[in-house]
Amino acid sequence: MALIKDRCICLRKVPYSETSQILLLLSREHGLQRVIAKGSHRRTKAGASKFDGGVDLLDLGEAVFTPRGERDLGLLTEWSLADGHLELRSNLRGLYLAQYAAELVGLLFEEGDPHPEVFDHLAATVTGLAEAGAEEIFLAFELDLLRQSGYLPELNVCANCGMALDSRGPVFFSANRGGMICKNCESTLPDRLPLDPRLLGLLQNMLRLQAQPNGSMPRLPRLSRHQTDPINRLLAAHMQHTLGRKLLLTAYVL
Repeated sequence: MALIKDRCICLRKVPYSETSQILLLLSREHGLQRVIAKGSHRRTKAGASKFDGGVDLLDLGEAVFTPRGERDLGLLTEWSLADGHLELRSNLRGLYLAQYAAELVGLLFEEGDPHPEVFDHLAATVTGLAEAGAEEIFLAFELDLLRQSGYLPELNVCANCGMALDSRGPVFFSANRGGMICKNCESTLPDRLPLDPRLLGLLQNMLRLQAQPNGSMPRLPRLSRHQTDPINRLLAAHMQHTLGRKLLLTAYVL
């Protein structure tokens, strides 16, 4: 099978043996790729390794691999590290958010389905999370990821009755209905979660900013965890219900 060269981000790593790793890579032009890096931790007598001593979570690099095809795993043959995000390793909150972003990408897309825009946004997000403004940077990525994957919940009208939401009154979210719920419908939905209507307005405004046609990243409002944690909890509940599985990093992020 022909070798493929592509820029990749490591989303997940699992030790396979003392010297090898199983990796989930997001490649820019070829989508998610599950590969085995045989001998990734093995050193030569000169102390070198063709994988620079192994591939770490969130690493950005130039990879050469064979896709898995009908096999269980593809084969990573070369890895050249481009960015190990050393600044992020000293920022615990930013590191957890970056790992959560990687977990979501690995779950929301099918293998071999390329999304270059998602790759570019994830690469920029991981870099940005080492700096100030991590909360709004992650939330913007999360919303864009849900939109690109087709999992964005209904945030503009009641997902139960279709009526417009009253921005002055209480609003709720139902993972079972896949979106926001108006005050007239909330009593019929036991899984409802309340949301401050000001935070709903914030969500709607961020989505409008992302929909601007100029292609540039919008200037984001500065947000605190007091604002983003309730939103992230609702979106996590939505994704867990839709995917039918628990998200591992929510225990560290929320």
